[in-house]
Amino acid sequence: MTGKASPADPAEVGARWLQAMRAGDWEAAWRQTDRLELPRRAEQRLPGFQRQPHHLVWDGTPLAGRSVLVRCLHGLGDSLQFMRFVPLLARHARELHFLVQPALLPLLAGAPELGRVSNAWTDHPPPHEVEIEVMELAYAVRSTAATVPPPYPHLASLAAGRQPPALPADGGLRVGLLWAASDWDGSRSIPLDTLAPLLGVPGVRFHSLQQGAAAQDPAADRLGLVPLWRQTQSIEVAAAAMLAMDLVIAVDGMPAHLAGTLGRPTWLLLKHEADWRWMDDREDSPWYPAMRLFRQPRAGDWAGLVRQVAAALRQRAALTHTGDAHLPPRATGPATVAAHGSTTGPAPQEPARASP
Repeated sequence: MTGKASPADPAEVGARWLQAMRAGDWEAAWRQTDRLELPRRAEQRLPGFQRQPHHLVWDGTPLAGRSVLVRCLHGLGDSLQFMRFVPLLARHARELHFLVQPALLPLLAGAPELGRVSNAWTDHPPPHEVEIEVMELAYAVRSTAATVPPPYPHLASLAAGRQPPALPADGGLRVGLLWAASDWDGSRSIPLDTLAPLLGVPGVRFHSLQQGAAAQDPAADRLGLVPLWRQTQSIEVAAAAMLAMDLVIAVDGMPAHLAGTLGRPTWLLLKHEADWRWMDDREDSPWYPAMRLFRQPRAGDWAGLVRQVAAALRQRAALTHTGDAHLPPRATGPATVAAHGSTTGPAPQEPARASP
């Protein structure tokens, strides 16, 4: 029997893509993407073709030797995570335009190996021959968990040139803390009181880098957090603050991607059914070499996760006091004076989404 093959079902493809990514089999995930994209590319020049929502922005046009526009259409964390592929593209494209969210512009404008960085929200993008969304670059280069590039390498040097917030000049392990995710997925957030066993670990000083309404939780003062949230509402200042930390502990959201891209030691606190990018059943991540993953032992069991993190932090603090922790150096200078600013206002925290 001959005839045209039935089109792939986007829901089925999405489910198989998700299963493959969770298992760390990125090659199988890209084959699922091909089931939707290759037929689209064959039909896109036919009369009456209409791009569907499940199709990628990139239409398969080769990127090398062309003027390429890279857009950031998802969350801030997605942009930070996937911008690692942009330098690779910059080396092969004739011209590169990288359109990022306005919140990232102060940090990335003029950054090396990113082409011409500008505002993703502009109504008049620069002329270009081919367009791609930043999260689609992993598919375009057929990256695997073994070949994924390291995080964008210049972010720490860019952040180091920013004025850091003022920090208490006390001793102990300096830890930046973020316990609440954006409203897009409140199930990633941890009630601050639930973190009390962690916040009671001796030899550690916790600094609140939290933004939004959660930053003003009355429990923060009672639990002794240094309120850096008043000074870190912009991403570039938050990045400078993270460079002054020995460790960042965060729930799944943009700040975790920021810390990971900066190369800071980062402990990520994940709900039981975590996002696909963290895969399943592993404590490390190919996306961020300096990151350690902690997962709820059971759905909704934040208390169990906090006990695990507190035990690990006690060990880390003890190693720090004996000089055996081998921590990357933290920033020094103005960040170590004992003062606090008074600027208020939440930093944007965008949702993290992806499509096969």
